[in-house]
Amino acid sequence: MSSLVGPDEDDPRGKPPVPDHVQDAIRTLIEWTGDDPSREGLLDTPARVARAWKEYCLGYTEDPAVHLSRVFEEVGGYNEIVLLKDIPFQSHCEHHMAPIIGKAAIAYLPTNRVVGISKLARVLHGFARRLQVQERLTAEVADCIWEHLEPEGVAVVIEASHSCMTARGVRTPGVGMITSRMMGTFLDDPRSREEVLKLMGYG
Repeated sequence: MSSLVGPDEDDPRGKPPVPDHVQDAIRTLIEWTGDDPSREGLLDTPARVARAWKEYCLGYTEDPAVHLSRVFEEVGGYNEIVLLKDIPFQSHCEHHMAPIIGKAAIAYLPTNRVVGISKLARVLHGFARRLQVQERLTAEVADCIWEHLEPEGVAVVIEASHSCMTARGVRTPGVGMITSRMMGTFLDDPRSREEVLKLMGYG
């Protein structure tokens, strides 16, 4: 008899079991907040939350630099800015484990090689899928590109909303935080920095 229910991302079938001590910790948290972890609606929540956090933190299982290992040297003499902007990402604040939701602009000035443009987004996501602070995330993305592509310049600007501020504490929705890291010519040459920021939409 076929099921009328479609595939469910929380369906435990075929997925590795969640250790008891992890589920117990989540049950303790549920109870501490004032609810009953044994009630029907919460029975499967500990396993679901555990699997969700494994997904949120997939970045710990990869080296983002791997995405920059394949480069292309036949660029037809192109030596201008390469920019990928409005890259959406999600991360989690390491202080409250609350969502950080934002977008990034990543640019570099190549020397004699470029990388597939989607790889820049993959580098961002590799670092974002960890417990983070936005300042470190910005630096990690820029440093990774600088080290592995050896370009003349790197510029990374990240703009994000932090749930630890918008949904708790000061509870101030609509506030965005912007961080940037400039390296090489984008740091040393004001005209190059002005140009890349203008292309990113911040000029």
